[in-house]
Amino acid sequence: MDESPPASPVPLILNLVTSMFIYADRSLLQLADKYKLLELLRYVVVTSFLFLLRLIPSMFPSFDSFVPFSEARPLKASPKKEISNYHQPCLPSSAAAAAGCDSSIARALSQLLAIANEIPVSSRKYEIVRSLAEKMIDDNHRENVEALHEINRTVLSAAFSRSLAQLGAAMGELGLDRSGNGGAGQAVMYKLNRALKAVRSVGDGSWGRTGYANRSNCSAEKLAAELLWLAQKLAACGCVEEAVWRWAMASKVAWLALSAEPRLQGSLVKVSAFLFKHAKDLGLYEIEESKKVQWRRTKLEMLTSWLPLLCRATTAGVDVPVLGTGERADLEKVMEEMLEMLEQEEKEAVLFLWLQHFSYAPSSDWPNLHDSYSRWCNASRRLLVLQ
Repeated sequence: MDESPPASPVPLILNLVTSMFIYADRSLLQLADKYKLLELLRYVVVTSFLFLLRLIPSMFPSFDSFVPFSEARPLKASPKKEISNYHQPCLPSSAAAAAGCDSSIARALSQLLAIANEIPVSSRKYEIVRSLAEKMIDDNHRENVEALHEINRTVLSAAFSRSLAQLGAAMGELGLDRSGNGGAGQAVMYKLNRALKAVRSVGDGSWGRTGYANRSNCSAEKLAAELLWLAQKLAACGCVEEAVWRWAMASKVAWLALSAEPRLQGSLVKVSAFLFKHAKDLGLYEIEESKKVQWRRTKLEMLTSWLPLLCRATTAGVDVPVLGTGERADLEKVMEEMLEMLEQEEKEAVLFLWLQHFSYAPSSDWPNLHDSYSRWCNASRRLLVLQ
């Protein structure tokens, strides 16, 4: 049995030193506003600390595994674990499917999707890689072989999870960078994390190997478009429930979307509209009561997470609507049907949330859930009378 090498104390020590540095900087920043000498001293200390971080990879090779303590990765583990989970993120339904998940076809599809995720859309190789991945997915789906269908499901689901995690991280960075009012401590923390990411990228030679910047440089709009494409492929392969569940649980991304750029909001509305339509019928034919309850809660999460964005983002910041008139009417009907599947208290939570955001969206009269609101009021009134 192989023994793993002892963990290096360097990442732990550096985490501790970084947290102490940020805490001290907060106090120093308050005094620096009053005294010019302290402001100069603070600049020298911060510059020296960031310079020290650039030297660490060459002094301690184990630094490659260091992850800043404040870096948010809600759906993502460490890079090595991510690769392992990316090949086999779920338990196959049979031995044949299990073998397929660890096959050369699975690894090839994983590599194609990973490359398409990394390279920019402007690259002339992007469409080539994307078309190769799409052809492999379609060929696997056409074959009446369970193992090939399982490969599509597991690899596409893992790719969706990874892109969603990257989207959340990218939107968080864009929001902090654009607002500039996250507080002095958060601003320093943000700059330190950016420096640490750059150091790790140079340390592991990722720039030299790929010729592109770190994955965090992928635009949020590209990731949103990629999520829509992955959701469409999952739906075509008959396994869209994984994407629906992850999108419903992405409350952090939905919250960040409320302050995102209009074009990014439009892209996220398209993903939401597509997954709402597929979420409606999930769990309707389940026999087990526990699974019915699970899907009902997923629909509740879907509505509470993404309904605020739908109320606010009806146009892409230009004269072109995000969704056409027919699409909006269809999605409105889907949301009404999903509401009818919820418990009375769950309907109350969703409709109160809708009314709050619908009332404060001056340029939007959609989605119009007035009929659902009236039905809920009447049902609540009858329940009170019968007591």
